[in-house]
Amino acid sequence: MRAGKEVLKAGTRSFASGSLPDRKVAVLGAAGGIGQPLSLLMKLSPYVSELSLYDIAGTPGVAADVSHINSKAKVKGYAGEDQLGEALKGCDVVIIPAGVPRKPGMTRDDLFKINAGIVKSLIEACGKHCPNALLNIISNPVNSTVPIAAETLKKLGVYDERRVLGVTTLDVVRAKTFYAEKAGVDVDKVDIPVVGGHAGVTILPLFSQAVPSPSNNLSDADIDALTKRTQDGGTEVVQAKAGKGSATLSMAYAGALFADACLRGLNGDSDVVECSYVASTITDLPFFSSKVKLGRNGVEEVYGLGELNSHEAEGLKAMMPELRSSIEKGVQFAAEN
Repeated sequence: MRAGKEVLKAGTRSFASGSLPDRKVAVLGAAGGIGQPLSLLMKLSPYVSELSLYDIAGTPGVAADVSHINSKAKVKGYAGEDQLGEALKGCDVVIIPAGVPRKPGMTRDDLFKINAGIVKSLIEACGKHCPNALLNIISNPVNSTVPIAAETLKKLGVYDERRVLGVTTLDVVRAKTFYAEKAGVDVDKVDIPVVGGHAGVTILPLFSQAVPSPSNNLSDADIDALTKRTQDGGTEVVQAKAGKGSATLSMAYAGALFADACLRGLNGDSDVVECSYVASTITDLPFFSSKVKLGRNGVEEVYGLGELNSHEAEGLKAMMPELRSSIEKGVQFAAEN
């Protein structure tokens, strides 16, 4: 067990010492490709005292399996819509990876028709049963599902923009990994903001703000290649799995990192800063991903983009039409359904 926890420390998933407040976390879509490894990782988190695993089917088995791990979180599985309310009651954080995965030839937009309805119904249940929980939305396309969540909660009269967060952490994880490899630096010390959205060209890693500085000189072509690889990371995995899945394991890891950050913020840890796709005024779009400070109420501060170089400024300009369209699509879906 100790070895398992040491492995998890590798990406700044820091573990606290001393007594921690009780926190209930739910994973919606816990029997899926992301949900199962994410449930495992949340069971290992010292910040979780109660872990609620929900899916339309298969969750009792996942819960039984995960519950045998000797860490403090108590685990319970819930299956079917009639058990969703009980799964959500009293939750501090709800992580939502539910939906269908991307398949070869399928764009994130193709996922929209299927996943939008799934997310809307789950968000409605959150609004009714745990309106004060922090909602970590993983279900793609995040550029649209976060606006759907916001509009759905507005209809229920319980929307708090500080508590609805799109999980873009995998873009940051990828940018750190690819940069460290190319720049010849220790990946554990790398920090790179990734801004914009969570699909293709809307993903903009700000390598000019990367720390530490590269040991190897990086050319403009290197930065272009790193940017493209970060943007296409999901496609790289879909193709490598040859039609048998998408990025599930790395996404589960990233989702656990972000959930832990939210829990540390709720517990009052200072200076918890992560990138997330949230309600924002730093551009003229209503949602945008940038660094945010997480605290006792969720998002406590949304940070600006900082200084961009010409390459990044061009990338920012290029992404705006697609990101705007994705946001409008989500808002329209929520209005019509």
